[in-house]
Amino acid sequence: MAKKASFALAVLILLAAGYAVFTAHGWPRKAALFPLAIGAPLLVLALIEAIWAFKSNEAEGDPMPRGIALPWAWIVGFLALIALLGFPIAVAAFMLAYLKFAAKEDWIFSVVVTALVWGAFYGLFDAMLHLPFPAGWLLEWLGFAA
Repeated sequence: MAKKASFALAVLILLAAGYAVFTAHGWPRKAALFPLAIGAPLLVLALIEAIWAFKSNEAEGDPMPRGIALPWAWIVGFLALIALLGFPIAVAAFMLAYLKFAAKEDWIFSVVVTALVWGAFYGLFDAMLHLPFPAGWLLEWLGFAA
């Protein structure tokens, strides 16, 4: 069951990424940057996962893991941070919290990786693409929204 599910998910992601890359080729350069930057690596990784899942010799009777509540809690928490603080701040806050508490990394590693990821995020989406992100509800309520 797990092998079939993994293969099916990989094929669905492969199709979605392929569609995004194919569609983005007709767009203007600036508009196509995001789907190509995300879709092309995702296409390659999904293809590798599909091949790996297809060739896997994993036993079919293995049950799927049941510990699904914690990953969903992290996802819901990230969405809540986006709504409350806005996307740019939520990226940094979530990354730091996840590295420190879920991955159990030390503070120096967590802060350095968070700073690097947030710097890449800011550099690409704010500095290069000038994408406006709405302020979060909490920042608007406190009067910090720009």
